[in-house]
Amino acid sequence: MRDRIIAYAYLIRLDKPIGTLLLLWPTLWALWLASGGFPGWHLLLIFSLGTFLMRSAGCAMNDYADQDFDRHVLRTKDRPITSGKISGREALAVAATLALIAFLLIQPLNALTQELSFCALALAIIYPFTKRFFAMPQAVLGIAFGFGIPMAYAAVLDFIPMEAWILFVGNIFWAIAYDTAYAMVDRDDDLHLGLRTSAITFGRFDVLAIALSYSLLFLSQIWVAQLANLNNYFWVGWCLAIACAIYHLKLVASRKREDCFKAFRHNNWLGGFLFLGILLGLA
Repeated sequence: MRDRIIAYAYLIRLDKPIGTLLLLWPTLWALWLASGGFPGWHLLLIFSLGTFLMRSAGCAMNDYADQDFDRHVLRTKDRPITSGKISGREALAVAATLALIAFLLIQPLNALTQELSFCALALAIIYPFTKRFFAMPQAVLGIAFGFGIPMAYAAVLDFIPMEAWILFVGNIFWAIAYDTAYAMVDRDDDLHLGLRTSAITFGRFDVLAIALSYSLLFLSQIWVAQLANLNNYFWVGWCLAIACAIYHLKLVASRKREDCFKAFRHNNWLGGFLFLGILLGLA
């Protein structure tokens, strides 16, 4: 039983919280912007727990979808399903249970938020399969990881303003940036397996594509700041996030696996600094 519990923990990536954080930051941006400040403990708790649950469900679904590929990749060959510690059916049961708990969690919220949750669930299911046929699965990841943005605005305002969609599109480009760096780690293995990723699609222009994606993220943040009438302290967080992006570009320029993975993980700081800018800008 102890080994099985440990296997479940690895399945939902309890040992790797970076994915939850990259999903949480855009949701926090949206909650604060939609509320014009602190959104209240009830919304903060619901969306924070929901983020963790849906990311965990997505990881279980991802491992189920990739079980035949993971065994051929050095970084993933020891994952719970591939190594035989748990079955594919168990992984599906875990994903379904976590998604159900997340849905029950948002029942106190309005109908629009509940309806959007079905779109979020569909994206979590679809994304793991897109790398088989879509040249830019990282864009689908960005949509999935950013869906907390329209849901947060819906929960606070009961409608979704233009500001939310600009923030949402910016988040898609952020996901393309950080997940392309992540995909560069496994590029050789993915080529061998016939999978598709943005790192393969961009080819020798991968670093340039990451730089352009970051640029569109930062431009979208400026646009949102103007729409939300954020004060000039917003630029403190924005500039710190720019410094993070420059550091990431320096890392990925080497195209070394360890540097690319380090750049991916460091995006937690970039998201946090953008949140800091929103906090200061609303103060």
